[in-house]
Amino acid sequence: MQNILLEIPKQLFEPSVFNAWMVLFLNILERPVPVEGQPTDPELRKTWGWWKVKKWTVHILNRLYTRFGDLKLQKPENKAFAQMFQKNFAGKILECHLNLLNGIRTGGYLPDRVVNLILQYLSNSISKNSMYQLLQPKLDVVLFEIIFPLMCFNDNDQKLWDEDPHEYVRKGYDIIEDLYSPRTAAMDFVSELVRKRGKDNLQKFILFIVEIFKRYNEANPEYKPYRQKDGALLAIGALCDKLKQAEPYKGELENMLVQHVFPEFSSPVGHLRAKAAWVAGQYSHINFQNQNNFLKAFHSVVAGMRDPELPVRVDSVFALRSFVEASKDLGEIRPLLPSLLDEFFKLMNEVENEDLVFTLETIVDKFGEEMAPYAFGLCQNLANAFWKCMNTAEAEDEADDPGALAAVGCLRAISTILESVSRLPNLFVEIEPTLLPIMRRMLTTDGQEVFEEVLEIVSYMTFFSPSISLEMWSLWPLMIEALRDWAIDFFPNILVPLDNYISRSTAHFLTCKNPDYQQSLWSMLSTIMMDNNLEDGDIEPAPKLIQVVFQNCRGHVDMWIEPYLSITMERLRKAEKPYLKCLLMQVVADALYYNAALTLGILHKLGVATDVFDLWFKMLQQTKKSGERANFRRVHDKKVCCLGLTSLLALPENQLPSDALIRVFKATLDLLVAYKDQVAEEAKEEDGNDDDDDMDNFQTDDEDGDEDGSDKEMGVDAEDGDEADSIKLQKLAAQAKAFRSNDEDDDDSDDDYTDDEELQSPIDEVDPFVYFVDTIKGLQALDLTRFQSLNQRLEFHYQALANGVAQHAEQRRAEIEKEKLEKIAAAS
Repeated sequence: MQNILLEIPKQLFEPSVFNAWMVLFLNILERPVPVEGQPTDPELRKTWGWWKVKKWTVHILNRLYTRFGDLKLQKPENKAFAQMFQKNFAGKILECHLNLLNGIRTGGYLPDRVVNLILQYLSNSISKNSMYQLLQPKLDVVLFEIIFPLMCFNDNDQKLWDEDPHEYVRKGYDIIEDLYSPRTAAMDFVSELVRKRGKDNLQKFILFIVEIFKRYNEANPEYKPYRQKDGALLAIGALCDKLKQAEPYKGELENMLVQHVFPEFSSPVGHLRAKAAWVAGQYSHINFQNQNNFLKAFHSVVAGMRDPELPVRVDSVFALRSFVEASKDLGEIRPLLPSLLDEFFKLMNEVENEDLVFTLETIVDKFGEEMAPYAFGLCQNLANAFWKCMNTAEAEDEADDPGALAAVGCLRAISTILESVSRLPNLFVEIEPTLLPIMRRMLTTDGQEVFEEVLEIVSYMTFFSPSISLEMWSLWPLMIEALRDWAIDFFPNILVPLDNYISRSTAHFLTCKNPDYQQSLWSMLSTIMMDNNLEDGDIEPAPKLIQVVFQNCRGHVDMWIEPYLSITMERLRKAEKPYLKCLLMQVVADALYYNAALTLGILHKLGVATDVFDLWFKMLQQTKKSGERANFRRVHDKKVCCLGLTSLLALPENQLPSDALIRVFKATLDLLVAYKDQVAEEAKEEDGNDDDDDMDNFQTDDEDGDEDGSDKEMGVDAEDGDEADSIKLQKLAAQAKAFRSNDEDDDDSDDDYTDDEELQSPIDEVDPFVYFVDTIKGLQALDLTRFQSLNQRLEFHYQALANGVAQHAEQRRAEIEKEKLEKIAAAS
């Protein structure tokens, strides 16, 4: 098996060698398994040597069929071999497989895994004409006497249902179990058959199912074929997507549910009650002509959450998710919320399953702020469930254990709740003590499996709380330590809460000395920035964090400008990815905006001033083949550069000579025009797009050659609209992980330029046009001669641009003042 896992060894391409192996394999398949010596214990029997040989033979032949069964997928050098394989062996393998399957039709034994593999082979044969022709004469027997019985509830199911319902639930929702399950393979075969060969088979299969429904309805209770009805319902559920599209069935689905599914909600047989809930969930999104039928199904599913049988309760909760998603009128669900949540958490105490948590997430997402009265209780219950799941996962010592997966689901649900109540900051104060123990423990190596989910919770808690408590600040050292030791892959996620700490609790960041947050941040950032073993993509969050410090601590961190600029310059020399170069250059821009004189002096001291500005202007002018700007492509990038360059214009002659002044002035004007065009374009796209979920699409289409841009309508500055209202906050919450960057080596990837546009920063309050005009007015007032010299040396084109920018600045000034007055009025 290992020899053909990835490719076929050259020796096997030799016809004589390959033929010898195939004769051996077919012989193994055809040889009867001796009755004598077979273990009676089911677990021992399936691992008995004879059956293991059969299993691996089928496995190998399936692999060969996957590789060489479709000529269209072959490399040119393999086509002749594939034709030989199909002509000489594919059909013989199919015949052997059908003979093996026929044994279970007559009551013989075949291990589940072997059945599963054989059905995979059959499913792959459906789309191939030559193989389907071989299958067709025996198809009815296969479909109705082998496949369908495999879909029905059986003795093993009943035994597990009665003796270990928890294990029954686990197996039913375990993806790994599906890989080995004959029932799943049977469902896949039916789905593939009606999808690829529906014209020949859909009608006769549905007639077969209808006949089962009819016999079931006509039989007396003691003779009803309950297990066949279960298989028929499973088939109807599995074919949901096909039946919702195909005539004449799509018009009869509601009637089918009413006649054949709804009655089973009150069936005396537990597995039919469970199957009714599952099928109802599958069809919850159809267009019900009679809304009462939708409501009847919904209430039956809700009632199923209180069923005495655990599997029925679990299937009902999963079906509930579909009904909540499909519901057009939440008024029917709203009064039931308290009891629903109560039943929900009772079930979570019994079963560790991430799908359960998905249902809760759906409810929370649908009701949003209406969940506020339940938020505290929900978080408490989810926290308790999380600890229980973690304890189970640790005991099992398996990362993919259902307990571990459910633990992740619990944390994700907590995040969903926090987002839903984001406009109610005081709730976060109430919830914090419940979540702190989780955050403290899981920000260490103990939480590596759930680290991303925990960081999202920390991000919400540090952003939406009225203020960041000292208890929350105690998490800072844990994140810094994790980042330094093992969590570099999570740097984009850690960036978000660190930004929140610095931007929302700036005074504590600046004044606290025990621990010294400034020092710990420097220690971590300098270590990462100077680590030559880290790729450019790994350290992209580092310059973003430096920018956060410079923007939020303006005037208070003079002592850190030189150290941070020093490591920035050092990394800039080594940087290869254009996006990282842009980020490092924006550190320089932010430092200039922080204090232009101080920054310029440090750049001269480091001996890099000329090189830095030459590189900066070169990057500003670079374009791609399409004409787009190659660098600083987001609105935010352009704004940072505008503010940094504009800050230079205020420097006196002895710090910024006239030639440099002209160069900076022109570059700033060009950048302001590009910024204005992009803002106008994005505002237009936003106005024409009703889908608020597309807010993260911030790719740019700057045309460097479009020098008449200043004559266009300036548009609304979407970046500087001071949008601190609740809608902005909720969108920000949805973008809590927006600091992610691209891991690909493609230098032109747009992914690098579509990330943190939604995040807030102090420069949101600064309009670059107003700032530019005010700076030039300051230059004019302080040194009129220097101002006049600048004006005289400007070409007419740049004089026109400057006038256009000045006019737009006054327009923006009026708009900003109007927005402030409107907010004051709204607040009062």
